[in-house]
Amino acid sequence: MTVFSMMNDALTNMPSHFQFTPPENGPFRFIAVDVETAAYDVASICQIGLAFVRFDHSIETYSTYIDPCMRFAESNTRLHGIDAETVKDAPTFVEALPELRRVLETHPLVQHSRFDEKSFDAACRLAQLPILKSIWIDSVSVARKAWPEFRGNGGHGLANLRQELGLQFRHHDAGEDARAAAEVIFKAEISLGAEIKLLNPNRQLVFDFW
Repeated sequence: MTVFSMMNDALTNMPSHFQFTPPENGPFRFIAVDVETAAYDVASICQIGLAFVRFDHSIETYSTYIDPCMRFAESNTRLHGIDAETVKDAPTFVEALPELRRVLETHPLVQHSRFDEKSFDAACRLAQLPILKSIWIDSVSVARKAWPEFRGNGGHGLANLRQELGLQFRHHDAGEDARAAAEVIFKAEISLGAEIKLLNPNRQLVFDFW
């Protein structure tokens, strides 16, 4: 049985009950996105975290578990603590995506490394759905510009940035990691002395800082 047929079987046996309401006071300056995966397959999303960033820099975080419709790898579960029991009553990616797509496609998206974008793309392709038509910004690239001294000295991953920048979050929880990625953007803009144009209302299609 293929993974896709397993997904279709899961959909047949699970009513579509996913409801998502974006926080109030949108639109937002940007949305930071993070995913956790169940297995080595990047399409195996088992948690989605969103950090909605307003223009006053306030953040509202949302997360949902996702039934990946495939087996969990023990190593992944050890990392994030999510297993088949955790997602027992969770929506599938196919159920969740239509509600999420409405807001994700109308805002710039921030990810810490390109893993999250690749996971969304892979999960869409697995489900034979169009990929998100969104502008993605990698906060790792932003961090490299803001703090080049971290290269080779702990790096620009969230674990090291938590220590170097004094961030407070629980790593490998999608909602917490999404908020951390948003805070990396804030701190990088302060360090660089300028906002990222792509995250401004006029959304220049050029990745620069001035």
